[in-house]
Amino acid sequence: MALINLVEFPPLGDDRGSLVALEANVTVPFEIKRVYYIFGTKQGVSRGFHAHKNLKQVAVCVTGKCRFVLDDGQTRQEAWLDSPTKGLLIEDLVWREMHDFSEDCVLLVLASEHYDESDYIRDYDEFLKAVTQ
Repeated sequence: MALINLVEFPPLGDDRGSLVALEANVTVPFEIKRVYYIFGTKQGVSRGFHAHKNLKQVAVCVTGKCRFVLDDGQTRQEAWLDSPTKGLLIEDLVWREMHDFSEDCVLLVLASEHYDESDYIRDYDEFLKAVTQ
């Protein structure tokens, strides 16, 4: 199974500059219920280390770059997000880690559901149990 599913966002614009439009069920393959962004991550700090039971996300580095590691319990794959025209689609029950944030990284995340702490799996062994059931 390919865990790395990159979504290309066509850049729009003219001689004044570029623009990327993110639209639910058009460029983003789900209804967007939550948007957040991560910025100011200190050098050497990694983030994530969790999975979601029922949540899809698209992550986009609008500036800078970071490295994602995705894991479905059988396969671990990694990808760099380093362009505002490239998004990473993350399905439910996929462990995610983010590493190697550049100093200027702003990571935008579009989520299919509202925040719900009970949807998180924060322990890797618990995650492995969930995906083998």
